[in-house]
Amino acid sequence: MAAEPLDQADRILLDQLQTDATQGIDALAHACGLSVASVQRRLKRLRVSGAIAREVAQLEPAAVGMPMTFVIMVELERERREQLADFRARVRDEPQVQQAYYVTGESDFALVCVAKDMADFEALTHRLFFENGNVRRFRTSVVMERTKVGLSVPV
Repeated sequence: MAAEPLDQADRILLDQLQTDATQGIDALAHACGLSVASVQRRLKRLRVSGAIAREVAQLEPAAVGMPMTFVIMVELERERREQLADFRARVRDEPQVQQAYYVTGESDFALVCVAKDMADFEALTHRLFFENGNVRRFRTSVVMERTKVGLSVPV
């Protein structure tokens, strides 16, 4: 099924929601110059179509006891369908993994993870990597500064 084309009002709505999803319907209607009813219909359509995937709060990790962030490149031994599915499931089920990408190049996956401290990170590596016989190696970079964080998409 092809995605329905977005018009200028849709783009304004999506941009507004990416900036602040807590805005009221009146503010959204004002921003795009439409009636409240029209905005409600558009939002419903955008949610049903999948253009709006989720509406969530973005937390500050340090404020909730997870001040350390790590970028981890993971190389698997084998990339058979069932092994990929198993690794994906482990990653999806691990709350300390914020983002996971199946990538090309030297590594198979790129992960962004958070931890309370180095001991907590070490425990995470045991759960995800050392206890998984299909992980050949992983390389970790400790994030020194969160320069830009977000999942906004230019619309």
